[in-house]
Amino acid sequence: MRNGLWILLAVLALLPELRAESPRGQVVLYPPGESSRDPRSRYPVQVLELALQRAGHSFIAMPSEVHAQQSRNLLLLAERKGIDVLWTVTSEQRERDLRPIRIPIDRGLFGWRLLLIRQGDQARFDRIDSLHALAGLRGGQGHDWPDTPVLESAGLKIETAPHYEGLFAMLARGHIDYFPRSVAEVWAELALRQDQSMALENTLVLHYPSALYFFVHPDNQPLAEAIERGLRQALADGSFLALFRQQFGSAIERARLTDRRILSLANPLLPQRTPVAESALWFRPDEGKL
Repeated sequence: MRNGLWILLAVLALLPELRAESPRGQVVLYPPGESSRDPRSRYPVQVLELALQRAGHSFIAMPSEVHAQQSRNLLLLAERKGIDVLWTVTSEQRERDLRPIRIPIDRGLFGWRLLLIRQGDQARFDRIDSLHALAGLRGGQGHDWPDTPVLESAGLKIETAPHYEGLFAMLARGHIDYFPRSVAEVWAELALRQDQSMALENTLVLHYPSALYFFVHPDNQPLAEAIERGLRQALADGSFLALFRQQFGSAIERARLTDRRILSLANPLLPQRTPVAESALWFRPDEGKL
C-alpha cells in the first residue's frame, strides 16, 4: 500500500513534464484571447508558429486553458503556471521580471495609434493639431496596459478599465471620447463592432517608440534561444516580412499614415536595450507600398 502511494505521488510530480510533451513534440502554451471578439492574438500566434518552425525544434504552440487579463498572464508566466510564452509591449519592469526576446514582432507598428471615436464626432477632432489640444478630450486604455503611462506622461487625460471589451462600451456610452488603437488592430476591431456606432478618426495618428516582444520565464533558456533563432532565420529568409505584409499591408495602406497629422510622444518606459539602431527591425510609414 505504501509503495502504491509513493508511485502515485511520483506520477503527480511528473504531470507538468508529461503535459509538456505530445506525440508531435514539446507543447508551448500561450495565453488565449480575452474574449471571442478579441482578434489581437492572431498575428502573434502566427509569428510564434513561424519562429518555432524555423528554429528546427519540435515545439508545438497551443493555447492555454487559462483565460486571464494581461497582468494575470504575466504573473502566471513568472510563476510557470500554465503559460510558457506570451507577447506584450516591453517595459523595464517586464524585462526585469521575465526574459524578453528583443525582436519586435510588430516592427513597432503598435506604437502607431489611430483613434476610435463615436460616429458623428469627427468635427471635434478636426481642430486638434497638438497633444495639448487632444488633452482636452478623454481617452481610454486598459488599466494594466504599458501604453497607459506613456499617454499619461504626455499630458493626455486617460480613463482606464479592467477589461478590454469594457473600453468599447465606455466609448459607445460617452464615458470616453476616443480609444487609441494600433494600426495593426483597429480595422478588425471596428468591423466586429458595427453595431456600436463607432468610426475611425480620419486626420490624426499618435506615435511613440514601442516594441511588442515575446517573453518567457527567465530560466527557460532553451525556449528563448529557439524563438530568437527562429525569428532571426525568418528575418533572413524573408518569411517574417512576408507574414507582416500579408497581415498588415492592407491595414497600413488604408490608414494613410503619411496623410495624417502625426502627434509624437516620448516613451519613458522604453528599455535602454531596445534595438532601435537595427533599422531593419522597424516599420516606417515611408518604406514603400506594402
